[in-house]
Amino acid sequence: MRLEETFIKDLVIIEPVVFGDDRGYFFESYNKTTFENLGINIDFVQDNQSFSKKGTLRGLHYQNPPFAQTKLIRVLDGEIIDVVVDLRRDSPTYKKSFTMHLSAENKKQLLIPQGFAHGFSVISETASVMYKCDQFYNKASEGGIKYDDSSLNIDWGMDLKDAIVSEKDQILPSIENCNSLF
Repeated sequence: MRLEETFIKDLVIIEPVVFGDDRGYFFESYNKTTFENLGINIDFVQDNQSFSKKGTLRGLHYQNPPFAQTKLIRVLDGEIIDVVVDLRRDSPTYKKSFTMHLSAENKKQLLIPQGFAHGFSVISETASVMYKCDQFYNKASEGGIKYDDSSLNIDWGMDLKDAIVSEKDQILPSIENCNSLF
């Protein structure tokens, strides 16, 4: 596996070594020892998977401490624009966003540390997204930021007036009014 740092401290892209032949391909998406050798010592406790159709926008979500989650995101089928926002008040990139294209084809993964809001938009006909978490979901700790907060200027790869967004995500507060405890 290859680790690529981003401009945001602790937010990294992981690219697996893919072995392909005329039958298809094989790769390790997660190996605890390999991750530890890359300096990533995380005890993942929960896997989540979602399926969405084109135009779906999910996020931006986070969980506050002590239930904050590190996430390892990957796409099993389709393509997404993955988005994170740094909510760590002491970080030089506080309130900065990072976007990247994740797909079944590129097989890249995004490791999102605790202290970030996360979301994605589906740009293929459908997409299946899987992510590992190092903390269990806790409803009382959940928070979010409105996906179209103008101060964040996020390019979701779609026209937002056509986005399919849950009622819950439509009423999330701006980053200035969110209840982040990071």
